[in-house]
Amino acid sequence: MKLISIVVPCYNESEVLPMFYREITKVMSELKNYRFELVFVDDGSRDDTLAQLKSMSHSDNRVKYLSFSRNFGKESAMLAGLEHTTGDYVAIMDADCQDPPSLLPEMVPFLNEGYDCIATRRVSRKGEPPIRSFCARIFYKLINSISKVEMVDGARDYRLMTRQMVDAITSCQEYNRYSKGLWQFVGFKTKWLEYKNVERAAGETKWSFWKLFKYAIEGIVAFSTVPLTLAAFFGILFCLIAFIMIIVIIVKTITFGDPVSGWPSLACIIIFVSGVQLFFLGIIGEYLAKTYLETKHRPKYIIRESNTSDIKIIEPKA
Repeated sequence: MKLISIVVPCYNESEVLPMFYREITKVMSELKNYRFELVFVDDGSRDDTLAQLKSMSHSDNRVKYLSFSRNFGKESAMLAGLEHTTGDYVAIMDADCQDPPSLLPEMVPFLNEGYDCIATRRVSRKGEPPIRSFCARIFYKLINSISKVEMVDGARDYRLMTRQMVDAITSCQEYNRYSKGLWQFVGFKTKWLEYKNVERAAGETKWSFWKLFKYAIEGIVAFSTVPLTLAAFFGILFCLIAFIMIIVIIVKTITFGDPVSGWPSLACIIIFVSGVQLFFLGIIGEYLAKTYLETKHRPKYIIRESNTSDIKIIEPKA
């Protein structure tokens, strides 16, 4: 019997964990020809998420948990879960039930048909604030126009993968991770399942508009160098405009004898050009910052506690 590992990142999910566990155990009981392991990753939760995971592991030996020393973010949690799975097939799903566990039985047969990954995408964003939905659509149009790796609009991290694809994902060891791009970067034959948006079963979303905005910047910087090219393009453009304006002013002064005037407009132009320069310096700084973080080679996560013995845990000094 093949083993299916299910990775579940958790951050302050105590309200929804019991509901998720009931749903996933019901689904696992339907797939009688497969064995399962549940790998929960506690991403530095401040509620009793870890206590609930410990209780689950005592009553169900299929439950494994990894508890971080602090909040490292969902990307690190997903990576830790993938690196500590042993299954022939590996699934990732959120604990908030927005990734319906009931889709899992539909996914498994496709892997037996030769697909390497069964991924999900939302075809609606019902329940989301309109401004967030609008910005999400703009982001996907933008990144697909400047990146060589195609990002699928509405794609979720919820997917079922073969061991070969999981190994390819974990071999990408960059510090600044953007999994939605990494799924596409490694390739492999993917089948997409569409479903309507499902709202959280309980609790509050951990993704504020600002966090989503920063995550979008991560994706652009990680999978495109076009912003750097734009900086060079605008530099050349403004140099040409300045050169043409100098010629115009000289010719106008010699021909008509007009004095140089227009200080208010000149001040506006200086401020505008300075703003453009600072904007592109910010872009360059973003790329430099990512490079700086990569060269540090810091761990992407630190595990403080776990119920598995095959991992390295940072032990406190006596």
